[in-house]
Amino acid sequence: MIIYLIGYMGAGKTTYGKRFARDINYAFLDLDQKIEADYGKTIAEIFAERGEDGFRQIEREAMMQTFGLENTVVATGGGTPCFFDNMEQLNAHGATLYIEMTPKSLVWNLMNSHKDRPLLHNKTYEELVNYIDTTLQKRLPFYTQARYKVDGIGITSQKMLEALHDCKI
Repeated sequence: MIIYLIGYMGAGKTTYGKRFARDINYAFLDLDQKIEADYGKTIAEIFAERGEDGFRQIEREAMMQTFGLENTVVATGGGTPCFFDNMEQLNAHGATLYIEMTPKSLVWNLMNSHKDRPLLHNKTYEELVNYIDTTLQKRLPFYTQARYKVDGIGITSQKMLEALHDCKI
């Protein structure tokens, strides 16, 4: 079985996904890291060179390469489910788990992350909250198509397993 973690940037898909995969003895794959390794460039560089449309096509191709995997947790990019028919494809090929968080919690996570996020540059706390709230509202119709959902606050592997209540892990 493959488990796709979906949610907004900063929801903890990679951080908690790695722990969860280890705890259930699954492999772990971060889709953004796969793209960066495949192309030898950062996501920001790919965006700059190819634009969002070009990046989203690359992202879709990387996503489709995961469809044959077994016993793997995949952390998708925050926008992965929101383009083409990606969410439908993710649901067709694995168990989708939405890590749900509020805009303020996401901002806190992003501001305390060690990862460089271009989104954070030159924005105040309030500007970030407003931006994330607006973007999240646009993405919710896709995220909420996930078969399972877990609250990202205080998330643990046990809570993720409980959220995936009828999966054969």
